[in-house]
Amino acid sequence: MKTTLARESGERSDPIWLLVNPKHPAVRYYIWTPVLAVIQDKVFRDIHKRIDTDNIFIRNVVRESGLVANTLNWWGADVEAEIEAFRELVLEHKPKIIVTFGAFPYEFMRRVYELQPLKGPKYWSTARLKEEFEGSIENFDMSQTNRIPLLRRVVESGKFIEGHNYFCEELVENYFYYVGTKIAEKIIENQDDFNNWVK
Repeated sequence: MKTTLARESGERSDPIWLLVNPKHPAVRYYIWTPVLAVIQDKVFRDIHKRIDTDNIFIRNVVRESGLVANTLNWWGADVEAEIEAFRELVLEHKPKIIVTFGAFPYEFMRRVYELQPLKGPKYWSTARLKEEFEGSIENFDMSQTNRIPLLRRVVESGKFIEGHNYFCEELVENYFYYVGTKIAEKIIENQDDFNNWVK
């Protein structure tokens, strides 16, 4: 079944972009909202500022869910056209942070940036996304676009603990707290270059 939702919301000029799979649009509520709450809390406690979130740019990776790559359509011509269109947006607006949710949006973004080798949608396990997240935090640089992969789902039957085991070294540490704190630390470290604060 194909689903067509609003393609994008927010302002393209915002330094924070969220890249969402149209099959899972709710990730911006059940993943991003708790992560953002941790980011805002840490930023406020450490530097007494709040990130202006009114115009965060949110975009579906592709225009309809039927274009999401799977073993049947892999990365067809329609998806390649979507990659080119998004590449033009990124080059024009130069966001500081692009957050992706899950395997397909992350691989899509890698292809936008022409990162090799190309991977299929099944390649990006929780463990591999963890490694990519760690690398994105380690190499965070406000003079370029920072590509930050998050999980698409955290709480789903027995996968909750498995996801936490791969993503967080300590079981007691909550996924949202872990990734939110890591992102917040980088924003705080680069606060003079961030310039998206509530006035």
